[in-house]
Order: sequence, then C-alpha cells, then structure tokens
Amino acid sequence: MLTLCGFPLSNYYNKVKMVLLEKGIPFDEQRVPARSTDEAVLACSPLGKVPFLRTEHGPLCESQVIVDYLEAAYPEPPLLPVDPYAAAKVRELAAFVDLHLELVARELYAQAFFGGQVGDEVKASVRKRLARHVAGFRRLAKFSPYIAGDRFTQADCAAFVSLPLVGMASRIALGEDLLAAGGIDWKSYVKRVGERASAQKVSADRKADEAAIAAGRSKH
Repeated sequence: MLTLCGFPLSNYYNKVKMVLLEKGIPFDEQRVPARSTDEAVLACSPLGKVPFLRTEHGPLCESQVIVDYLEAAYPEPPLLPVDPYAAAKVRELAAFVDLHLELVARELYAQAFFGGQVGDEVKASVRKRLARHVAGFRRLAKFSPYIAGDRFTQADCAAFVSLPLVGMASRIALGEDLLAAGGIDWKSYVKRVGERASAQKVSADRKADEAAIAAGRSKH
C-alpha cells in the first residue's frame, strides 16, 4: 500500500493526491509537517519537504517525481498522452505552473495568508516576474477545456491546486489578481475541474483541515 505523507493544506500534497484519486490507486495518508527534522522523515525527504510517498520499493520525494512514478507504475487511466512530444508538453505546463507561477507567488504568502508582511521590494519584484510569467503561461495553456487541451492530464492536477493560490495571493498582497489581469479566467477553470470527484475530495479534505486548525487555534 502506498502512503502519501504531508498535510491537506499543501497544494503539492494535493497535486499528488489528485493523481492518486484520478487513477483509483489505493493509498493511505500520514500527516507529516513541513520542514520536519525528524530523522525518519529526512530519510524519506532529505530537505524535510512534503509531500513524499512511501512505496514498497522505498520513499520518493518531490511532487512531479512522484506523479511521474505513478504514471509509469499505474498507467491506467492515463494522465499523459502516449505521444512523447504531447506528453512533454503536458509536463512543460505542469512545470510552468509549479516553478514560474506558484513558486513566485509563494513569496507573497506570508502576507496574503498568514498575517505577516512582505517588503515593498519583494512585492515589486514578484509583480514584475508574475506579470511576465502569466503572459508566458497564457501562450502555453489551452483551456479547451483543460490546460493541455481536451483531455484531463497531470497539468490539471498541478493547475487546480495552485492557480487559486496565485490569483488570491496577488490580489491580497498586491491589490490585483495578476492571473485575471493577464487574461487567465482561472475561476471558471477551477469551477469546471472542481466538478470531478478527485477535485471534490481534495477540496473537502483541505477545508476540513483548515477548520480543524482554526478550531485548535481558538482553544489557545
């Protein structure tokens, strides 16, 4: 049995979870905090990052590595095209979402979601980079109706869990939803993908985790 380790508030955890659900792969979940220094965690994820996956062969870390492993080990139903170039284009889109959109917007999360503050220089840098990266993403993404075309793929598992964070973080911290400003109708896209059973499960578990954390804070 596979064990997905991490927590339901993590978009990268949910990216992998969505793939597992889409493929109908049985798996357990184990709650592991980010940046753990526990030796058992570091043996699986040397930087203490989540998610990581425990398999019968050993652990795997990094969400895209895990997703690619699942595609190879459990090819049905496919979340990548058979054609090598088409498959590479799907991976290209997933990488773009992860590295050029979410990772840049992540610099705003302290202010957008956690009650902290982000300096004006960082905000200016993020605004400049995100605006350019959103324009690049718009050139790549098809939204017809899915990110890579008419089929649901790995790229949608990345986009569904990360595009809302990019849009909301930029709106809250910068005063403007840079995805929407760049012509990406991410809300309609997320609503459409949100009709899938995997998306509903991921969203429900994330909301339940948010509520549990909020309830725990209110007790202190």
